[in-house]
Amino acid sequence: MGYPVTYHCPRCEAIVEIEREGYLADKSVTPYPLEGWTYADADGDIEAANGVRFVCGADGTLRDDDVEGCGESFYLSYVRFEGGDPVDPIPESEYVELDP
Repeated sequence: MGYPVTYHCPRCEAIVEIEREGYLADKSVTPYPLEGWTYADADGDIEAANGVRFVCGADGTLRDDDVEGCGESFYLSYVRFEGGDPVDPIPESEYVELDP
């Protein structure tokens, strides 16, 4: 049984809605895909991927018909597990510090 779940576009704050199973755990919603994650289109098999790629206002997921959306892609990433442990998007040793 699926449940309606909503997310905000990180660029324009439009609200999108999809129906999905409750066992999927959300990790983040970002304007970019996480390295190593696979994404399904919002109208695709969202449970077979590591997340969902939305196209704000262009993929039929907007919750409010009075909102147009920005037309930009954004990404819902699920928590991934390997060997029983959650996977970080980028291993800590690969973080790069930027000069202020």
